[in-house]
Amino acid sequence: MKKPSLAVIISTYNAPGYLQRVLEGYAKQRCLPDELLIADDGSTSETAQVIAEFAAIAPFQVRHVWHEDRGFRLAEIRNRAIATAASDYLIFSDGDCIPHPQFVEDHRRIMQPGCFVTGKRMLVGKELSPDFCWTGALAACKQCLSGSLSGAHHLLRLPWLVRERQGVMGLRGCNMAMYRADALAVNGYNEQIVGWGREDSEIVARLFAFGLRRREAPFAAMVFHLWHQENSRDSLTENDRLLQESMRSGNYRCSCGISKDALGGTEP
Repeated sequence: MKKPSLAVIISTYNAPGYLQRVLEGYAKQRCLPDELLIADDGSTSETAQVIAEFAAIAPFQVRHVWHEDRGFRLAEIRNRAIATAASDYLIFSDGDCIPHPQFVEDHRRIMQPGCFVTGKRMLVGKELSPDFCWTGALAACKQCLSGSLSGAHHLLRLPWLVRERQGVMGLRGCNMAMYRADALAVNGYNEQIVGWGREDSEIVARLFAFGLRRREAPFAAMVFHLWHQENSRDSLTENDRLLQESMRSGNYRCSCGISKDALGGTEP
């Protein structure tokens, strides 16, 4: 059978230096994606220039999906990228997360119909982040010994070790994957969630309600999260409320997603 086509969706906002190194990491993958989409939450022209220059030399199709800067609207811009993507399977990450050279290859191995995937990250320290790039991922074990990276145990590479897991704890929106058809079935991310936090947990709650299972590879499909100042947590209380409301309802479709007039569904 033909393998599903695969897209990587990278969210970004006004961090062109980090984004450039992230994009280089995808160009150096052992297994290349079929397309890469940058979900841009309103960055300036400097980011557009980085994307255009990369697209001109990238070994796969690159799409820049942009909307106006009206605050932190990650859910909405990811939905636009989902709607734009042409591939069967979607990997979500961020513009401050450099992929391990086998990141895409690992996700291809882990994907399974009826499932979505949550992956792990390693935190790159403040002192190392300004220069860390895809070559640093190759030398990550040595850097771990210096204390510049946290979560050293995840560098033990066991790509065949895949487990299923319940609940929304421990997931990272900077390393998730799902079939595009499943993302459309649940109507994508909930655009009522604005500001930092919980858009990833909320869609996962609805993927469970849709009947999917969560797969996780604790020692593969790794990204290296570059240090940056934390985003404001001012919206977290409201976003927590929306998450709890979604979990209580059991609906798998949100009413404010890719389609703005969708009716909430219940578990089939």
